[in-house]
Amino acid sequence: MREMKPEQEDSREIKDELQLPEEEKPGFWGDSLADSGETDTDEKAEAAYYEARRQERHERILLRRKRRKRNRILGLVLAILVLFTCGGILFRKDIGKQFGRIRTAVTNGIKTTGNKNSTDNKKDIDVAAVTGITPTPEVTEEATPTPEVTEEATPTPEVTEEATPTPEVTEGATPTPEVTEEATPTPEVTEELTPIPDPAAAAEAERIQQVLAQAENCAVQYDYDQAISLLQNDAAYGSSPDMQQAAAGYQQIKDACVAWSPEQVTHIFYHSLIVDPSKAFDGDYKQGGYDQVMTTMSEFNQITQTMYDKGYVMVSIYDLAQMDENGVMQGKEVHLPEGKIPFVLSQDDVCYYHSQDGDGIATKLVVDGDGRVRNEYVEDDGSISVGDYDVVPLIDRFVEAHPDFSYHGAKGIVALTGYNGILGYRTDISYQTRPDDLNDDKKAWLDAHPDFNLDTERAGAKAVADAMKAEGWIFASHTWGHKNMSSVSMERLVTDTQNFKENVDPLIGGTDIIIFAFGADINDGGDYTGDEKFEYLKSQGYNYYCNVDSSRYFVQIRDGYFRMGRRNVDGYRMYYNPEMLSDLFDASAVFDPSRPTPVPPMG
Repeated sequence: MREMKPEQEDSREIKDELQLPEEEKPGFWGDSLADSGETDTDEKAEAAYYEARRQERHERILLRRKRRKRNRILGLVLAILVLFTCGGILFRKDIGKQFGRIRTAVTNGIKTTGNKNSTDNKKDIDVAAVTGITPTPEVTEEATPTPEVTEEATPTPEVTEEATPTPEVTEGATPTPEVTEEATPTPEVTEELTPIPDPAAAAEAERIQQVLAQAENCAVQYDYDQAISLLQNDAAYGSSPDMQQAAAGYQQIKDACVAWSPEQVTHIFYHSLIVDPSKAFDGDYKQGGYDQVMTTMSEFNQITQTMYDKGYVMVSIYDLAQMDENGVMQGKEVHLPEGKIPFVLSQDDVCYYHSQDGDGIATKLVVDGDGRVRNEYVEDDGSISVGDYDVVPLIDRFVEAHPDFSYHGAKGIVALTGYNGILGYRTDISYQTRPDDLNDDKKAWLDAHPDFNLDTERAGAKAVADAMKAEGWIFASHTWGHKNMSSVSMERLVTDTQNFKENVDPLIGGTDIIIFAFGADINDGGDYTGDEKFEYLKSQGYNYYCNVDSSRYFVQIRDGYFRMGRRNVDGYRMYYNPEMLSDLFDASAVFDPSRPTPVPPMG
C-alpha cells in the first residue's frame, strides 16, 4: 500500500468523517415528509443535530491534527536531545550540564505552546435543547485528555508517521510524559574516558630518545664507532626502527670518511692572548716581546672562525699515535668526512706570570658556578671580571656552539712551567719556603697576599685542571724553569725535571708529553736514539716530544717516541711570513691594527 503524506491523511480523514453512515442519512425530502408527516420544526431539529455531529467530528479532526503536529515537534526535540546526549560524551562534565539546561528550556517552551486553546473559534450550539441528545463533551488542551470515542460503525484507523522515529501519541493513549533533565540525564564525562598513556611505555620512549641523542652527540664529533655501539648494544635496538636507521646512517658516513695519516696533520700553537692591546703595547720594555710572540684576542677569534669555515677539526696528539701493549709507538689514522682537515692545537706558558700583571692579559683560570672553565681579568678600576679571555675558555665556548670543530671531543695541549705556579695559582713550593734566591716578583706578590696558603693554591689549581681534562684538554711539561733543552746541562735538566714532577705532576695527574721551551729541541732534528738527554727524559715517562718548526708538517714516529713540529701563530709570523700561514687563514685579514709595526725581528 502506498504511503500517504501527513497532509494527505488529514484531507482524507476530513472527507471520510463527513460521510455519514447510511442509516443516519435522511431520505429524499418528499418521502420523509410524506411518510412521517413531521412539521418544519422537526426538520430543523434534525438538521441541527446532524450539523452538531458534523461540527463535533470536525473539531476532533482539528484537535488530532494539532496533536500530531505537537508530536512531530516533540519527536524532533527528542531526536535533537539524543544527538546532544551522544555528543555529550565528547565534552567534559561542565559542558554536558550546559546542554542539559538548554534541553530543559526547549522542552518547557514546547509545553507552553501546547497549552494554547485550540477551540477559540468554535461555534456554540445547544444540541441538548434542540434534540434532547447530549453531545460528546468538548475536549480542550487545558483539561486532562479524555480518550476519544470513535464511531463503532465507521472506525477511523490512526495512521502513524513512519518518518518520525518517536511513536505517535494517539487519542486514548497515555500522553507522552514531559522530558526533563532528571528523566533523560546527560551522561557525565569523566577523566576515565580519556586514554591514559602507559607510564612504562612513555618512560621507555623517552629513554630511547636520550640514547639517540647521545649517539648523535658522538657522531657530530666524528666518533661513529661509539655512536653505533651505543645503539646496537641497547636492549631496544632490535625493536626500534629509529635506532636501526640511525646506526645504518652512521655506518654509511663512516664508510665514506677520508683517512689522514699523522704525517698529514699540522700543529699550531699560541701563547697567552692579549685582551687589551693598549696595555700590552704601552711602550715599556715588554712591548717588543708581546708584539713578537703573542696574539690578540681579536686575532685569535677571527683565526678560529676562519679555520672552522675552511673545515679544520681539532684532534688530539693521542689520536695520531699511541704506545701498544709492548711499549712500541704505533701511528694511527684519523678518519674524517671529505672536506674536513685535522690539526693539533697547543698553548704555551699557561701560568699567568707575575711579569704580565697590568699588561692587559688574564690573570687566572677558574671554574664558575656552572662548572665551566673561565678566566679572571683585572679591570682598570681594580675590580675582577670573570669571562672568556684566553685560549682555553674561548675554545670551550666555540666548541659548545660548533661541536664539529672537535674530533671525538678533543681540545688542545696546555704546556706548563712551574716556577710561578700553574694556571694562575701560586703552587710552587718556593712560595712557602722562601729560599734566598726567591726573585723580586714572588716576594712582592707574597707581601701583597699575607693570607697565602700553599695547600689552598694547589687545591684551586687541581680543581681547574680536573675540569679542563673533563672537557678534553691535556697537559704537557714546558719544563719547570722554562729551560732551553738544547743547551742546558744534564745536571740542570735533571733538577728541572724533578721540580716539575714534584710541583706540577700531582696537580695535573702527570703527563708523558714535553713541549720544549723556546721551541728548542734536544737535537737538530735527527733521531733521538742514543741521545743522553732523550734517554733520561724517556726514563721519566716522556713519549711525545714537540718543538717549533716553520714547515707545515714535521712528524717522526719511532719505536720509543712520537715527535712533532709546531707552527707559531703570532705577530712575528703574521708580519714577516704570512704566506707560511695561508693554508690556515689570511694574515692580512686578521692582523690587529692596534699592533705596533714593524714587529721587532727575532734575536
